[in-house]
Amino acid sequence: MIFERVKSEGLAHLSYFIGSKDEAIVIDPRRDCQVYADLARREGMNIKYIFETHRNEDYIIGSLELKKLTGAEIYHGKGVDFKYGNYLIEGQEFDFGSLRLTALHTPGHTDESISYTLTDLETGKEPVMVFTGDTLFIGDTGRTDLYGPEEAPRLAANLYDSIFNKILPLGDEVILCPAHGAGSVCGGAIAKRDYSTLGLERIQNPLLQKTEKEEFIKFKLEEKLEFPPYFRRMEQYNQQGPPLLNGLNVLKQLSPGEFRAEMEKGAVVVDTRMPHSFGGAHIKSSYSIWLGGIPSFAGWVLPYDKPILLILEEKEQLETAVRYLVRLGYDNITGFLNGGIAAWYMRALPVDKLEFISVHDLKHKLEKHEEMTLLDVRKEKEWNEGHIEGAQHIYVGELEKNLDKIPKELPTIIYCDSSRRSSIAASILKKHGYSSVYNVLGSMTAWKNAGYDVVK
Repeated sequence: MIFERVKSEGLAHLSYFIGSKDEAIVIDPRRDCQVYADLARREGMNIKYIFETHRNEDYIIGSLELKKLTGAEIYHGKGVDFKYGNYLIEGQEFDFGSLRLTALHTPGHTDESISYTLTDLETGKEPVMVFTGDTLFIGDTGRTDLYGPEEAPRLAANLYDSIFNKILPLGDEVILCPAHGAGSVCGGAIAKRDYSTLGLERIQNPLLQKTEKEEFIKFKLEEKLEFPPYFRRMEQYNQQGPPLLNGLNVLKQLSPGEFRAEMEKGAVVVDTRMPHSFGGAHIKSSYSIWLGGIPSFAGWVLPYDKPILLILEEKEQLETAVRYLVRLGYDNITGFLNGGIAAWYMRALPVDKLEFISVHDLKHKLEKHEEMTLLDVRKEKEWNEGHIEGAQHIYVGELEKNLDKIPKELPTIIYCDSSRRSSIAASILKKHGYSSVYNVLGSMTAWKNAGYDVVK
C-alpha cells in the first residue's frame, strides 16, 4: 500500500494519494494537480478513481484537471447539481489493488458530504482509515453555517448524527484523514497535529466531549466564523466545473515601464513582501499581502474581474505566489515586476511608504489622550479574548466595506497580532486615500510582551 498525504500550505488543504499494486486513487485533489500524476509515475501506478468529499468552498477542486491528465473517473455525493462526475450512493464500494474504498454519507457540513472508509482486504475486513472531508477534523468539527442561519440547526443536528452515529462507531483504532489542518477557515480551532485516530479524537477533541446532541448543536450555533466573499465563487466553480489550467502559466517579467502601463489599464498590484519591507517603500495603491497570507486573505480583497500584478521579495517566490492564487481561482495574473521594488525606485518612479509605531509610543499616545482611531483587525474570537482599551474592532476582511466607520481626518493606528494583517488593513486605507496611517510593530504580541494591559 502506498499512502501520500499532500498538504497545500496556506489553505491547510489536505488531499490523499492511495495506491495498491498498479492502481491508485486520489481524494480531494487540488487544482495544480501535477503532484498526483508525478506520484503515480513514481510508483508505476494508474490513477483509477478521483473522489470528492463535498463541494468545497475555500479552494478550487482539481478533479477535472486530474481527469484530463489521467482519464480517471470522478465521484461525489448527491445533494448538489454537479455538472460533471458521477454520483455516489451510501455503501458503494470501489476496489483498487488489494484495497477497498466505501462511501459513507455524512451530511452536516454540507448535505452532500461523503466520508470514505479504506479497507486493506489482504489483512482483514475492518476499516483502517476514514477520509472525513470537512465533517470531522483533528481537534474540531466542520462548520455548519454555510447555508445561512435558517439551515444551521438542521446541519448541526446532521453533523452530530454523522459523527457520533456513523464515523466514531467505525472503531477507535481507525486513522483519521480530514480534508484540512490547522489554519483552515473551514473550522474554528483545528489542532496543529497532523495525525490522529478516532479513539484519540473521542478523548481529546473538545467538540466530541459534547456527547449530548442538544449541547453539540448549541455550540455549533454559537460558533462565529468568518465567511470570505470568495466562498460563493468557489462553490460555483466546484459545482459547474472550473476552467482548466492545463498547467501553470509562465508569467511575464515586466519592466517598471511595462508594469506601470498595466497599472494604468486597471491592473491590481499585490505586494507579497513582508510588512516591514512594504512599509519602507511600495507602489501607491498596492495591496500588502505577505506571501504566506495570500491563501487566507486574497479572497477577501482581490477582485476577480481585474488583472493582477505581483511584486515579490525574490523571484524564487513566484511559483508559490501563482499556485496560491490559482487555487483560489485568480487566473488572470498578468506578470511580476522584474527586479522588484528596487527596479521601480531606481527608475525614479514614485513610491509611497507606511508609517510604523512601537507599542511604547502607542501607549504614550493613549496616556496623553491623543485623538486617533485605534483599529483592531483581528478575528472576533481574538478580540473577545483581550484587546487594547479604546480600540475599535473591524476584521481585516470586512474593512473595505466598512470604511465609513473610519474618519479620514484622524490618524489611524492599526494592530493585529503580529503586524501582518494590520499591514493588509493599512494598505487598504492608503489605497482609499487615508494619509495618516500607522502599523503597530509587533502588534498585540509586542503589547503583551511589554506588560501592557488588555481588556475584554
